[in-house]
Amino acid sequence: MPKRTDIEKILIIGSGPIIIGQACEFDYSGTQACKVLKEEGFTVVLVNSNPATIMTDPEMAHRTYVEPITPEIVAKIIEKERPQALLPTLGGQTALNVAVTLAESGVLDKFNVELIGAKLPAIKKAEDRDLFKQAMENIGLEVPRSGYVHSMEEAKKIIKDLGFPVIIRPSFTLGGTGGSVAYNMKEFEEKVEWGLNASPTHEVLIEASVLGWKEFELEVMRDLNDNVVIVCSIENFDPMGIHTGDSITVAPAQTLTDKEYQIMRDAAIAIIREIGVETGGSNIQFAVNPEDGRMVVIEMNPRVSRSSALASKATGFPIAKSAAKLAVGYTLDEIPNDITKKTPACFEPTIDYCVVKIPRFTFEKFPEADATLTTQMKSVGEVMAIGRTFKESLQKAIRSLEIDRYGLQIEKDSRKPDGTWNLEVIRCNLKTPCWNRLWYIADAFRAGMSVDEVYELTFIDPWFLDNVKEVVEAENHLKGLSWDELDPETLEEAKKMGFSDMRLAQIFGVKEEKVLQRREELGIKPVFKSVDTCAAEFEAYTPYFYSTYERTTEQKRGEQKRVIILGGGPNRIGQGIE
Repeated sequence: MPKRTDIEKILIIGSGPIIIGQACEFDYSGTQACKVLKEEGFTVVLVNSNPATIMTDPEMAHRTYVEPITPEIVAKIIEKERPQALLPTLGGQTALNVAVTLAESGVLDKFNVELIGAKLPAIKKAEDRDLFKQAMENIGLEVPRSGYVHSMEEAKKIIKDLGFPVIIRPSFTLGGTGGSVAYNMKEFEEKVEWGLNASPTHEVLIEASVLGWKEFELEVMRDLNDNVVIVCSIENFDPMGIHTGDSITVAPAQTLTDKEYQIMRDAAIAIIREIGVETGGSNIQFAVNPEDGRMVVIEMNPRVSRSSALASKATGFPIAKSAAKLAVGYTLDEIPNDITKKTPACFEPTIDYCVVKIPRFTFEKFPEADATLTTQMKSVGEVMAIGRTFKESLQKAIRSLEIDRYGLQIEKDSRKPDGTWNLEVIRCNLKTPCWNRLWYIADAFRAGMSVDEVYELTFIDPWFLDNVKEVVEAENHLKGLSWDELDPETLEEAKKMGFSDMRLAQIFGVKEEKVLQRREELGIKPVFKSVDTCAAEFEAYTPYFYSTYERTTEQKRGEQKRVIILGGGPNRIGQGIE
């Protein structure tokens, strides 16, 4: 199906200022859309109020409006520019909410503007939690027991049936804003009131708790011919009850059986069809009971999301670019894969490595803030690392955070003044989700706790806990050796497990330069593997690499002189998208 010829001018709505829950991932998606639509010959009009973006560079769109992203301002831009189409699915929740208001107020009909990417009924069915629940029931999928309320009186009636604890989820909010967990009536009343005020439609979902269940996400794409592909599966290290933006996440999913994955995959395809997202990407979240494998649907984002950026970088699949092309009439089999130049976008990515994302928090800037992680997002940035194993990726991601941690160091309060382990502090920090719980998990194993004991306090899948324990055991083995006793095989194995030179220097009490010198003398150097979307089935033409410790490299060194550009690392307060 060729691109549409009845559209000449397209309006793209950006995401506005960086806030918790909506950051540079939407500049990435909007920039991709601007570039590809210009290449396809469309006139692109952009509205975005954030100057610190690539999207608002003058050459990105034919016309750029640096204006407040409000329905009133966007309506005036539509009146002046008269676009034939509005693409709202690449600017996060802000763009989606503005598009809904413009459609419902009649502005789009008045000026004959078509919503592309996702129609109004699809957006409402996915974002309105009551309609979403009904849609899931229509296709035989289970959602957690729940009820929708618009007042405190309605909330008090529902809680009698559900009992505590409950999850409170406002409709049409970003980053879980207004979301929380209530364990008693006092908390319930406070948090329902907060949720009602946070929702633009004054609607809150009160949901029976699935705290402790495993959480998964699937990135899904669909075209006008009803072709659907699963771009990537993502598993949360942390269980349900923590916003996915605040959880360590892993791609691909590690603990699903093939049967469980196929059931989830079929469900995701049924969901995107039932909701009616005709073209583009969607993010669908599931919870799985670790006791019996029972699966429930949590929610769906009918747009490119934070996880879409992660999935795109993890697989090499250009989700935002493909979503823009699908929105203007192309089908998945017509969009070539830029990396292989041979496979179309309807080939589902296959990856032969492990990707770990760790969120970046800045609670030190707000010492009085509640640092407990819940269903409302609190992280301000994130890092991603790629390695051959979960252990390697995890340790690479830790040192990418730029928080002066180079591995699973011991937390200061995990030991008492006499040097013995403070099990009370460790258990408390395992039970209460916090930004540094990963390090307390490592300390729990150092203190002699078992995987089962840690699981009972955290509900983190034993597979992940076993991997953390293996890193701790490897560290203990290294500590039992002297620097002079360190043989080449042990050093190489440590590097394959993700131990940095700095962490090894800390373990052996030597300078980092000494570790580097020993490695180079022994010929233990990193090689570079390519992210190719197809596990090396086809040759990769796009040079997109990650480092690891193996024998062969996939990087081809050319004759041309080259320049290295260093990026800014994770978003944090004081250093963001700019």
